[in-house]
Amino acid sequence: MKKFKKIYIEITNVCNLSCEFCPQTKRKSETITVDKFSEVLDKIQGHGEHIYLHVKGEPLLHPQLEQLLDVSYSKGFKVNITTNGTLINKVREKIIGKPALRQINFSLHSFDGNETTNDKYSYVNNILDFTKEALEKSSLTVSLRLWNLTEDNTINLKNKRNNYILEMIEDFFSLDYKIEEKVIPARGIKIRERVYLNQGSEFKWPDTKLEDEDTVGFCHGLRNQIAILVDGTVVPCCLDGEGVINLGNIYAANSLNDIVESNRALNIFNGFSNRQVKEELCRKCDYRRRFSK
Repeated sequence: MKKFKKIYIEITNVCNLSCEFCPQTKRKSETITVDKFSEVLDKIQGHGEHIYLHVKGEPLLHPQLEQLLDVSYSKGFKVNITTNGTLINKVREKIIGKPALRQINFSLHSFDGNETTNDKYSYVNNILDFTKEALEKSSLTVSLRLWNLTEDNTINLKNKRNNYILEMIEDFFSLDYKIEEKVIPARGIKIRERVYLNQGSEFKWPDTKLEDEDTVGFCHGLRNQIAILVDGTVVPCCLDGEGVINLGNIYAANSLNDIVESNRALNIFNGFSNRQVKEELCRKCDYRRRFSK
């Protein structure tokens, strides 16, 4: 049985923001039920312990998030959530003590990417307050993400795009050093125990309409990760937000294994093993190129 480090489960494809860097899905708006979520967990048993409750959409919008976390715990899964953080005050008491919740990633760059948010101080401060409470009341790990830089660090330092947020983090945690605005490796820097800051360069979501493509390269899709959209469509990774590479439907299959052992899935996996990019969407994926350098 093939195992994955990350299994993404999209619990809703609805988002309360409209950020430039994250294109809205063209799929119909949908939110998973608790029963359907439970069915998905049953069918991925044995394929991995860590589930990530997002592909597109804002997971904190789910009206039964608390129940989803309880179901995850009862079935032995550790939950990771990536959120824009705007709704954290509405759900903090419902999620902060949940034993299934392992890590929450806050995409702080959502502020600059969205015109509807205009109070940066309150936005960041609410997230930092939640982080402080989480450290005191749980074993939760928090990652603060700023994935809005350019690959040219000279430009980053000149623009000082994240300076305000970085200063808030420095002041909140009483750091005795300045966080330089620079591209930080994926593991980020440790602010304190269970709190990390991750800065990185912005990337474009893959799109078959893009002209730039290459047929040689590698990706962790179907190797370390797999994703399940809210309607049950299984795709190779969390960046196929439209279900272009449809490997099958988890609700129609007996198990996830039936899907990942299909001819199309094996063709993708074996292709990457030989540094051959088989799918058009993968050939036009900007993020995948990071693994090919």
